[in-house]
Amino acid sequence: MPQPTTTRQNLHYKVWPKRLPRSISPPATSLWHNLAVSALRFPDKPALVFFDKVLSYAQVMQQAERLAATLHAQGVKKGDRVALYMQNCPQWVIAHFAILRANAVVVPVNPMNRAEELKHYITDPDTKVAIAAADLAPELARASSQLEPAQRLTTLIVSHYSDAFDIAAAGDAMPEAWRDWLGARHDLQVLDGGRVMAWQDALSFTTDSLPAHSVGPQDLAVLPYTSGTTGFPKGCMHTHASIMHNAVAGSLWGNSTFENVVLSVVPMFHITGMVSVMHTAIYGGATLVIMPRWDRELAGRLISRWRVTHWANIPTMVIDLMASPNFPAGPVQAKDGTPAAATSSFDLSSLVYIGGGGAAMPQAVAQRLWEQYGLRYAEGYGLTETAAPSHSNPPDATKQQCLGVPFLSCDSRVIDPLTLEEVPQGEQGEIIMSGPQIFQGYWKRPDATAEAFMELDGKRFFRSGDLGHVDEEGYFFLTDRLKRMINASGFKVWPAEVEALMFKNPAIQEACIIATHDAYRGESVKAVVVLRAAAKGKTTEEDIINWCKDNMAAYKYPRVVQFVDALPKSGSGKVMWRTLQEAEAAKT
Repeated sequence: MPQPTTTRQNLHYKVWPKRLPRSISPPATSLWHNLAVSALRFPDKPALVFFDKVLSYAQVMQQAERLAATLHAQGVKKGDRVALYMQNCPQWVIAHFAILRANAVVVPVNPMNRAEELKHYITDPDTKVAIAAADLAPELARASSQLEPAQRLTTLIVSHYSDAFDIAAAGDAMPEAWRDWLGARHDLQVLDGGRVMAWQDALSFTTDSLPAHSVGPQDLAVLPYTSGTTGFPKGCMHTHASIMHNAVAGSLWGNSTFENVVLSVVPMFHITGMVSVMHTAIYGGATLVIMPRWDRELAGRLISRWRVTHWANIPTMVIDLMASPNFPAGPVQAKDGTPAAATSSFDLSSLVYIGGGGAAMPQAVAQRLWEQYGLRYAEGYGLTETAAPSHSNPPDATKQQCLGVPFLSCDSRVIDPLTLEEVPQGEQGEIIMSGPQIFQGYWKRPDATAEAFMELDGKRFFRSGDLGHVDEEGYFFLTDRLKRMINASGFKVWPAEVEALMFKNPAIQEACIIATHDAYRGESVKAVVVLRAAAKGKTTEEDIINWCKDNMAAYKYPRVVQFVDALPKSGSGKVMWRTLQEAEAAKT
C-alpha cells in the first residue's frame, strides 16, 4: 500500500517506528480463519491457559466447531445475533469463535448487567440464542421472561466456569475467595418458552451437518454496545474487516512473535479485551493466560509463572499490582547504572510490552515502571466505534499522560466542533478519526449514525465527542469531553442510561447523574434526585442506592445520592446538568 507523505495532519510520522509501515492491507478473510490458521500451524501449542488447565489450538478449534454445529442445530443462521454473557474464561473464546464459525454475529454483554439492562440486549439485536455463565444465566432468563413471548430467547447454553478447569487441582493459583464462585455447580436454569442446554452437551454435537463458512470481510462480525448521551446503549456494527485490521495492527505495533504469552484480564466483552488482547493473540498464534477478573496477587503469580510478554490493562491494575507487598518500594539499578529488574517474589522481567488506556497513567507510577523494570507504559486511546485503538504511543517513544499518535492506517484530525473546520496545531477541538478500523454505524439507528459522521477532504470521519489537541510532534492529548461521560476506573458510565433506569423506580420523580471525585476510581457516579411527593420522608438515600445496585451493573450504580426539591432547568425545560456538575466540581 502506498505510504502517505508527512503533512500538517500527520506530524507523528517524525516519531513513527521505522520498523512499521504507516498503513497496512490486512488479510481479506473472516476472523474465523485466524483461529483455523493458527490451529493448522500450531496444533499442539498452548492457546488458552486457565489456572491448571491448558487448551491447545487444535482443541480450541475442535470445540468451537462443535459448538457452531450446536448453534446451527438450534436455528442460528447467517447474520443472526448471538449473545455472549460471561466473565473471561476459555468458554468465552470458544463461544466467540463458534458464533463466527456459524456465520453469525457476536453480541458481547457486560457480565455486570442486571435483568432490567439485559432486556435491551435481547430485544434490540433480536437475539434468540444466548451463551451464558451458570452464575449469570438466571439474570438473563429473568430478563427474557419479562418480555413479550415473541421477543424472548429460544435457546440458552449454560457453562460453569469449572467446565474449563479442575477446581481441586488449581492449588494456590486460585485466590481463596474465588473458590466458591468458580467452583459452584448450579441447577440448569429454566427458560420460559425456550430450551436450556449444558455446555458439555453443546460440545457433543458432531460437525457433519455444519454448513460451510461463508462470511467474508464485509459481513457483520460483532455488535458490541456502547452507551451515549441519550437513552439506551447502541450497537456498533463491526465487520470482520474492521476487527481484522486492528488485530493485525495490534500484533505489529506490539512487536509480536509466535512466542508471545499474553495476560488476558481486561474484560473480553469490552472492545479492548476482545480485539487488542484476544483477537490479536489468536491471529498471532500466541498463548492467552486468562484471568476471570482482577486480582493483583494472582496477576503477579501468572506473569511470573508463565513468563508473560505482553499485558494490556487499565492503569488502576498497574497501580494496584505495584502496591503489592511482593514488590520493593524503591528502584534497583544495575551495576552500569541502567534500570534493572527489582528483586521480589514476583518477576516482571519477561514483559516486553505493557500499555493500555481508559484512564491516564499517573506519572509517578509510569516513572517507577521505567526505573525499576525498564518498561515504558504505552498509553492508548480508542472507542467501541474504533475497534479499540485509534491512537497509541509508539512503544519506544512514549509520552506520559498522552493518547499517543494515530494508529496504523488511521487519519485523525482536530476540528472546531461548531464550524467542523480543522484547527491549527496546538489548539483545542474535537478529535475525529477515519480509517478501516472505524465501525459501519449504529444498529437500527440511522439518525445516530448520521450525527456521528462527517465528511472532510473527501473522507468519512467519525466524531469522537472528545476534545483534545495535537503537539508539535503529532501526539494527541485529551483535554475535555463534549459528551456527558463518567470514567470510573476505565469503565465508561453514560448518565443518560443510568437516568433512564432510575426513572423506573416508583419513588423517583426526576434524576440527574453527574460525576463526583473518587480517590481510587478517579470518578464515581452521583445521583441528584427529586422524590415523588408520596415518597418524601419515607425513602432514604440508601434505599435509592440499594435499588440501583439491584437493577444495574456494579460500576454504574450511584455511590452518592443527593435529594433536592427541584433540578435546575433551562428556559426550554431541559435539565441543566452542567450547573450541577460545576457545583460538584467546586466542592473538590
